[in-house]
Amino acid sequence: MLILSCQAAVVLRNEKVQPNRERPGVNAAVRGCDWRHPIDSDGPPNEATIKQALYLRQIYTEILAMEERLVPIRQLMLKQSDEGRREVELTNAPVVAAQAERFRQLLGHWEARVAELGGESRVKP
Repeated sequence: MLILSCQAAVVLRNEKVQPNRERPGVNAAVRGCDWRHPIDSDGPPNEATIKQALYLRQIYTEILAMEERLVPIRQLMLKQSDEGRREVELTNAPVVAAQAERFRQLLGHWEARVAELGGESRVKP
């Protein structure tokens, strides 16, 4: 389900669908599934200074840490009714997982830029 949801979201994003004020959940899913969509303050990694790269690496580290705390959503779902659990499986769970992966990918890009600029890498070999 996650893969299909994210593929559909990326297709929508690639078709340049405009945000729909009446469907903020759909907007969030589209944005959350596409790791190529950085936060608004990002610029191209290949143009970032070491200061910018270190700052964005820290921001993505913080965001990813928060997202990873949400990933165990499946444990919380066990306490829900069958109907409630099914709805979360179809809506919340794929978005949470996709967002965590999105921030993991973006953090990797900034980690690589920091290393490229001679900064200290936090990635273990």
